[in-house]
Amino acid sequence: MKFFIDTANLAQIKEANDLGILDGVTTNPSLMAKEGIQGSEAVMAHYKTICELVDGDISAEVISTDFAGIVKEGKALAAIHPNIVVKVPMIKDGVKALKWFTDNGIKTNCTLVFSAGQAILAAKAGATYVSPFIGRIDDSSWDGIELISQIAHIYGTQGFKSEILAASIRNALHIVKCAEAGADVCTCPLDSILGLLKHPLTDIGLAKFLEDAKKFA
Repeated sequence: MKFFIDTANLAQIKEANDLGILDGVTTNPSLMAKEGIQGSEAVMAHYKTICELVDGDISAEVISTDFAGIVKEGKALAAIHPNIVVKVPMIKDGVKALKWFTDNGIKTNCTLVFSAGQAILAAKAGATYVSPFIGRIDDSSWDGIELISQIAHIYGTQGFKSEILAASIRNALHIVKCAEAGADVCTCPLDSILGLLKHPLTDIGLAKFLEDAKKFA
């Protein structure tokens, strides 16, 4: 399973990349705004900087909701760097745009997926990645991990090539469960990635080793 970091914060991206396990980055307008990045020129420049930091797929989201606007924005984003993946919403014109991008050799990430039916449409349109938002599904009293399992089963049965990119990750356990359920990619906040490092027995064991090592000093 590939690891993407879900942020626009350059320091966090660098920290995750320095671990040696980072495969890519996902962003969205909310994450850009959180970093104080406003205006199309500033956003485009920030995407370019991220691409220079990380050697992997970088999802850059369109904000248009009509076919012509999505295609126009997507073409501009894809021109920034070969690693850009155009992030397209799961709406009718979004599906049409996914097919256009697929036919024209532009990688895509279909975002805001909340059902297996939506995942089927995205895969049929040729999306490179399909992003179920499991944390938000859990918030709605549905089971986000079960959706990952369902999509993985459908894609395996039907031979769809789209990769399942589990999004809206809330904690380290989500990452483990997504790996078990068959997600191809997890996009996570830095805290969730670092949470995988933590176990009380590791801390206890290390403290014991260090204490014993003092005896040989």
